[in-house]
Amino acid sequence: MVKQERAARTRHALIQAAAAVFAEEGFVTASLSTISRRAGVSNGALHFHFANKSMLADAVEAQAAEVVRGITEAARARQGDSLQAVVDATHELMGALAHDVVVRGGFELAGDCARRGEASLRTQWQSWVEDSFRRAERNGALAEGVSWADSARVIVAATAGFEVLGGGDTSWLSRQNVTRFWEVILPRLAGRRDLERLLSAGSRPSAPASAVERPGL
Repeated sequence: MVKQERAARTRHALIQAAAAVFAEEGFVTASLSTISRRAGVSNGALHFHFANKSMLADAVEAQAAEVVRGITEAARARQGDSLQAVVDATHELMGALAHDVVVRGGFELAGDCARRGEASLRTQWQSWVEDSFRRAERNGALAEGVSWADSARVIVAATAGFEVLGGGDTSWLSRQNVTRFWEVILPRLAGRRDLERLLSAGSRPSAPASAVERPGL
C-alpha cells in the first residue's frame, strides 16, 4: 500500500511538472530531464511511469480532458439546455486555464502542430459548445435569425482567443473580462424571452450577480 501511494504521488508530480513545462516550452522543446527535475524525481523514476514524452503528453491531455468534461457536465446539470450553461462553463474553463497547470498544459498541447492527430481538448470543447447551441435552438432560446452554427463558431473562436492570449497575460482569463464579453454578445444571441434572466457573470454562487442588460428598444 505504501509503495502504491508513493507511485501515485510520483505519477501525479510528473504529470503536474510535465504540464507546466509543456505550457512554457511546447511539446517539441520540452525535455524529459527538465520534467523529471521539475517533479523532483530521477529520470529512472520518470521512465518507470512513462516510456516516452508522447505517453507523458497523453497523460496530461487525458487529465485535462477529465477536468473540462467535469466543467461542462456540471454546467449542464445545473442549467439544462439553456445558454446559461454555456456562460457558466466558459467562466469555469477560463478559471481553470488561469489556475490549473494541467488544463493549461493540455490546451497548449492541443494547439501544438507536433501533436496534430492526437485527441484535442479544443475539439472536445468545440463539440460541447456546438451541441449546447443545437439544444438552445431547439428550445427556442436563440434570437430570431441566429443559427446554432454561427453562434457556436463565435463562442469557440472567442474562447480560443482568450486561451491563447491568456497564455501570455492571465488577465485575459479573468472573470471580469469574460463577463464583459458575455455582456456584449448575449444580447445578439439570446431570445428576448430568456435574455433578462441570463447572468453574464455566471450563475455560480461565488460569481457577482450581474445580469445582462436588455438592448435598447
